[in-house]
Amino acid sequence: MADKWKGNEFSDSVRWGILGCGDVTEIKSGPAFAKAEGSSITACMRRNSEKAEDYARRHNISRWYDDADALINDDEVDAVYIATPPESHKLYTLKAAAAGKAVYVEKPMAINVWEVQEMISGCEKNNVPLFVAFYRRRLPVFTEVKRVIEEGLIGTPRSFTLVLKRDEHSHIPDPDNLPWRYVREISGGGIFVDMGSHQLDILDWILGPIEEARGFAVNRAGMYKVEDGLSAAFHFKSGVIGTGLWDFAVADKAEDDYIEINGDLGRIRFSSFNHQNIYLETDSEKREWNAGKPEHVHQPLIQTIVDELHGRGKCPSTGYSALRTALIMESLLKEYYE
Repeated sequence: MADKWKGNEFSDSVRWGILGCGDVTEIKSGPAFAKAEGSSITACMRRNSEKAEDYARRHNISRWYDDADALINDDEVDAVYIATPPESHKLYTLKAAAAGKAVYVEKPMAINVWEVQEMISGCEKNNVPLFVAFYRRRLPVFTEVKRVIEEGLIGTPRSFTLVLKRDEHSHIPDPDNLPWRYVREISGGGIFVDMGSHQLDILDWILGPIEEARGFAVNRAGMYKVEDGLSAAFHFKSGVIGTGLWDFAVADKAEDDYIEINGDLGRIRFSSFNHQNIYLETDSEKREWNAGKPEHVHQPLIQTIVDELHGRGKCPSTGYSALRTALIMESLLKEYYE
């Protein structure tokens, strides 16, 4: 779409504006926009003007705003990174699209599937590209796993097991003043929506689209209204079947994080969040290695976005790929929220 994007008249650099300068932008994403080849940061925005100015100063950004519309309509901003909570993703995406700006939006993409579809339609209507921050599609550990599978080292993938167990309750200082990730109206669900979306997206990228998913969401500890656990079974279009367990109410010593993919010639096991070693086992070999991670985990994906906007490549994480994950999450949570 880059050749049709009316904002691609820049010569040397895609000029980014950052909406929302929270923790995720300090190291994970923000600096990557300046470090990616053919990319720079023109402006940032935070509702608190003092914090916006402080962020701009620390990250060498020339302009800062405390008003989102001002940044979106800045003539020297070509593309907008939306790093606010999910409740505002649709609003800012549609405004950026109407202003002719390319959009890179954080995940979860929105608070429900309807909003995701509206965001896709709005960007298509205004002929601007839409990218989503499922950055694991370009992190070394996951590109290594995809390579191993595509090279046939475990044979034909048959099944997988996914486990994510976290002690989330001990991180909530005040149940009466919950972080936004525990408030459905802001986040679209609980920690499953926030963290599980990454895992479902990476399985979509490695194994192909999910055909069907069935699950049970629960809340056992009662510290908040959103789900604190979910179990599910999956059937992929490729024929792969698998199970997922997300439990955010376990003891600290019970925490765990792994995905194991089994083929007819072997298996591969890796972590979703802890950047631990990859384990490969076949009839002929057993191997363990660490693929490492970049300093700014968004940077490899941001580079693909910048490259696409320059007309020299494609980003693997778009509104359409993110829509598939949103549909699966919503189907798994539907009964819980009815």
